[in-house]
Amino acid sequence: MGGVVRRAVHLLEEVEFHPMNSRRPLEYLRWLTAYKQEDDRRAAGDAELTAGLSIRSREIDLVGAFYAVGISGHPQFKVVTLWDCHGGWDGGWRQMLEIYDDVQANLFLSDIDDLRHGAFSRPLAAAPGSPVLADLVAERYAAPLYLFESAQVRPGAALDYLAAVREERAPIMADHGHRLVGAYEVQLCDTEVVTLWGTDIDSHLEVQRARDAALGMDDEAEPDHRLLSWRKRARAHLDGPWRETLLSPYPGSKLAPRRED
Repeated sequence: MGGVVRRAVHLLEEVEFHPMNSRRPLEYLRWLTAYKQEDDRRAAGDAELTAGLSIRSREIDLVGAFYAVGISGHPQFKVVTLWDCHGGWDGGWRQMLEIYDDVQANLFLSDIDDLRHGAFSRPLAAAPGSPVLADLVAERYAAPLYLFESAQVRPGAALDYLAAVREERAPIMADHGHRLVGAYEVQLCDTEVVTLWGTDIDSHLEVQRARDAALGMDDEAEPDHRLLSWRKRARAHLDGPWRETLLSPYPGSKLAPRRED
C-alpha cells in the first residue's frame, strides 16, 4: 500500500514599497530572512503569536525570498516571497489562520510598521507532478534567477493547464536551461495559476532569442519553433492576462545560491 498523500500548500506574497526608497526592500529582506532562520531552530509544533514578528513557527517555512527584477515588468520596488506550509492545510496553513482567532491586539503590532506600502497574498496548492519544495531544499537546489508566471485560465481549467505545462512545456524549457520549481493552482478561486522556474541570465537570453529566431526576427540565433507551438497550445486554457517576470533570490533564503557555492 502507498503512503499517505497530502496536497502541498503554499503561500505566495507580493510586497510593495512606497515612496520609491530603494533601501526599504533590503531592510525588509534582511529582517524577514533573519527571523525565519531563527524559526528553523524551533521545535516542531512550537508556534507562537508574538507582538512584533507575527507568528513564530518552523511549519511556516520561508523557502524563497526574492527581489523583483523591475525591468521585467514588476512595479518598482517589490519583494516576492514563497512559503511552504508544512503539513498542508492542517499544518502551517492552520497556524496562519489561527493568528486571526479572536482578533488579538498583538496581531496589529509589527516590527515593520510603515516599512511596507502594501502586500498581496495568494494561497497556492501544488498541481499533480509539481516538484516538492522540501525535496528541493534537501537537494540544496538554487538558481541565480527565477522566472515567475501568473496566468488567468478559463474557470475550472487550472489543473488542465498545469498538466500541459508539466508534460509539454517543461521539456522544452529544460532544453533551454529552465527547471520547473513549482506548478500551483491558486486557491479560493478557479481562474488563476502560478508557475516558478529556476534559470540563469544566459538561459533566459537563450530562450528569448530562440523565440525571436522562430518568428524570423533573429538570424543569429537557433530557432525553436516549439516555443511558438506551446504558446498557441496554452491559449486553449487561458481566459485573460498571462505574464512572466523575473525574480532575483535574496542571499540567505533557501532557494538562493549559497555564498560558498
